[in-house]
Amino acid sequence: MLSAIAMHGQGFSAGENEMTDCANGRQAWSSGEGRGEVTPVPAPSGKAAMWSTVAVVVGAGVVAALQVGKAAIATPMLQAELGASLAQAGWLMAIVAVLGALGGIPAGALVAAFGDRRVLLGGLLAVVVGAGAGALAPTLPALMASRCVEGLGFLLIAVAGPAVLQRVVPPQRRDIAIALWSCFMPAGMALAMLAGPLFGNWRGLWWGSAALAVVAIAAAWLAIPASTRRQASPRLAARSHGATTVTATAIGGMRVDIVTVLRAAQPLRLAACFALYSLMFFALFSFLPVLLTERIGASHRMVGALTALAIGANMIGNLAAGYLLARGVSRPVIVAVTSLTMGLAALGIFLPVFGDVPTFALCLLFSAIGGLIPATLLSSASVVAPTAGLVPVVVGLLMQGSNLGQVVGPITVGAAIEAWGWTAAAAVVALSALAAMLLARGMRFPRDAGR
Repeated sequence: MLSAIAMHGQGFSAGENEMTDCANGRQAWSSGEGRGEVTPVPAPSGKAAMWSTVAVVVGAGVVAALQVGKAAIATPMLQAELGASLAQAGWLMAIVAVLGALGGIPAGALVAAFGDRRVLLGGLLAVVVGAGAGALAPTLPALMASRCVEGLGFLLIAVAGPAVLQRVVPPQRRDIAIALWSCFMPAGMALAMLAGPLFGNWRGLWWGSAALAVVAIAAAWLAIPASTRRQASPRLAARSHGATTVTATAIGGMRVDIVTVLRAAQPLRLAACFALYSLMFFALFSFLPVLLTERIGASHRMVGALTALAIGANMIGNLAAGYLLARGVSRPVIVAVTSLTMGLAALGIFLPVFGDVPTFALCLLFSAIGGLIPATLLSSASVVAPTAGLVPVVVGLLMQGSNLGQVVGPITVGAAIEAWGWTAAAAVVALSALAAMLLARGMRFPRDAGR
């Protein structure tokens, strides 16, 4: 997600403009050398046309997030047909996050070089290819390879989507558009949970997701206006004959900025908190369908509906964080209290201490209050960045942490459940919550968030 989650794109950050610039591939290199400028494109004429574009972009994000969620709801079917273990199922879900952890900066560079519309369309095309190949996969390794292609598509869409909104939506409406975009991850995963049980087998689900991506390509092609051509900066024009020099300058500028951010303690602390949150969230929701089946005995169709409801509850926290921060609630308090609540809820979920209804109610609480953390951390990027120009680098670091948690969570918990049962999952989440609380205690915000 969430890139997904990161890609969550929360619209409540006081440094929203800086973050959306990061999503648009503008890395704010200290030297500023070798960078071209993009001529602004007017928003689509008329409010209806503009909001149609917003709807199409958010829809593309939902389609991308569906590719993440479908692996979770299909886990029982994958176990039955391909003999996948829980650990292997965890890898099918985590591979998308692996690509996000490794490819965030290159994806941003693609947006800057080729334009947000082209990259978004390319991401949707990758989803079509990956989902189609997965539907035809005869073995688990072949399915894993197709998931890599789907993961590439997810990454490109998650990076290009906010960039399109930044370009086509006027500033006075941009906060609404970004808020809508921030819900794409839980909405897409919830859709996967609802739609999954409607298919007789997992291959039908894969074909269905590919068909949705084809529809999204057609809608994006028609609704998203093309960006104007990049105009090269004077320095870039002067060096156009020396591609090697330009590349070396770009890499050098990025290296300086990254080192500067990594030397600051607070950005690393926030990234670690984001990693722990993602670990906790995906530790539960990657295997919630299996948990509901084994512990509650719910049918496959009911499992999909219940999981969709629980994941959708995460949007409550996404939106509530902006309300709390606007009223001056302490950021460390939000993170610490949320982490504590998630940890306690996880004990009640994974341990056989409550009945069916209280257990699912705790799942709803876990998701709803958990949504407070991503928005709070993302809105803190402009506060802890060493300089205003390094805010996008801090946001990138947070996304790295988020994706790391998405990788570690399903794999760790899947292996722990197979070895020691559901009790081990409770221990993993509880310890992660405790670590997040300790990190929150050390958070310091020396400058005003509205900088």
